[in-house]
Amino acid sequence: MPLPQLQDEPSRPAALAARAPQSPPPAQSCAEEVTIRAEGLGKMYHLYNSPRDRLKQAFLWGRKKLYREFWALRDVSLEVRRGETVGVIGRNGSGKSTLLQMLAGVLRPTTGSLHVAGRIGALLELGSGFNPDYTGRENVFLNGAILGLSRAEMERRFDEVVSFADIGQFIDQPVKTYSSGMFVRLAFAVTTCVDADVLLIDEALAVGDVFFRQKCYRRLEELRERGASIVLVSHAMGDVEQFCRRGVLLHRGNVAFEGPAVEAVRRYYLVAQEEREHAMAASAASSPVSSASAPAAPSPQIGEIDDWPAADAFLDLAGITQVSNGWARCTAVAMCDDRHQPRRVLRQGQLARFFFEFELTRDIEVPICGVLLQSDKGVVVHGKNTLQHGTAVPRTVAAGSRLRMRQEMALEVQIGEYTFEVGLAALSRADYEAREGLSHDELHGRTVRICHVKAGSFAVTLGNEQGQRHVLHHGVANLPGGATMGVLAPRR
Repeated sequence: MPLPQLQDEPSRPAALAARAPQSPPPAQSCAEEVTIRAEGLGKMYHLYNSPRDRLKQAFLWGRKKLYREFWALRDVSLEVRRGETVGVIGRNGSGKSTLLQMLAGVLRPTTGSLHVAGRIGALLELGSGFNPDYTGRENVFLNGAILGLSRAEMERRFDEVVSFADIGQFIDQPVKTYSSGMFVRLAFAVTTCVDADVLLIDEALAVGDVFFRQKCYRRLEELRERGASIVLVSHAMGDVEQFCRRGVLLHRGNVAFEGPAVEAVRRYYLVAQEEREHAMAASAASSPVSSASAPAAPSPQIGEIDDWPAADAFLDLAGITQVSNGWARCTAVAMCDDRHQPRRVLRQGQLARFFFEFELTRDIEVPICGVLLQSDKGVVVHGKNTLQHGTAVPRTVAAGSRLRMRQEMALEVQIGEYTFEVGLAALSRADYEAREGLSHDELHGRTVRICHVKAGSFAVTLGNEQGQRHVLHHGVANLPGGATMGVLAPRR
């Protein structure tokens, strides 16, 4: 069932705040692990056509409504445990910031109950909780007081805050003279140096440079290892996939999905592409379609894959989640070695072949298929698709067709464990023909994601075949290149 139309949230001030629990704590057996428990949270605003109506409403004492109800958030339930990191994602206006402000105590819920255990550190927006006329030093102590620390406690932590912020002599200058980067350095340093049990961050890390972001994520990892619970709102999907264990997808004020962060991100992309889906569906309906095995001109002639594995080589996909917009489903996935034998353990540098099949439930235009590898730490090690390979593809494919793919790659990656994902997307014929003149971001923005499956896992080992006794490289992946050495004779 389609969800109602998205609406923008009204803007509201945010603050860096500490707050007391808003409801009685849960039973002791759960309180030891659960730091955030929200049940049926909702936030409703009154929208008036004019300021005059707002004034009139104050004197009507509820006898008549001159406003419309707008629910920025409705019926949201969430639990976050100690040491867990949860990413909150969604399109603009979906209720992310509203949820974080309620968790921080800046907003009071209209409905539902909320309990947050322990000290809260919240970095909700640039400038929140800082007095622009105070110096950085004065704001450190001001925010320490807001977070519930005494001046003596902040004096003990002051050197750590200044060291992390790394803004030098500007610590004694008014913060209104700071750049946005300096500002967020100081705000993040204060928030993460107060031993918070719960840390709430809303897009603040997007302001800093790459070195500062690396430093911040190292600090967040340290806090998580100490048992702090972290709730992160971000539009950087890669950060959410890698840093967060769990993801919550909000859409039009409701929880559209809660589960593994990687799956939440995939579902976010489906939500974000609704307009592109409608445009592509209309375009495909007006285009002549063909089967995958016999595409019509001007498509290249796409034949069968002659080395398709035997049935026993394929994985059992029962119980594996498929994130799909309903246009296709994955019906087969196999991983084989360079001898076409199914394998789950391969040598470093060995060739791996991935075979997979999608069955279409509706007509599409130019299909794009690919494989993505992730390390056990969630780092995307490699991802490549038919568009990047320059593979010959049909321009239209009819509903009921089965798209088969064989993709191979040399596993010149770090020894360890990996997962692999296969995916199907599509471009319109017009965008595909114009691809050379489009940037990567433009192509990405016009691609419709259809089906993604985190299909299986495998291990890369050193092995002892073919005389391999040493690692081929250091780091996550091998990079093509070479080296040359020269020797100069000693000077006489």
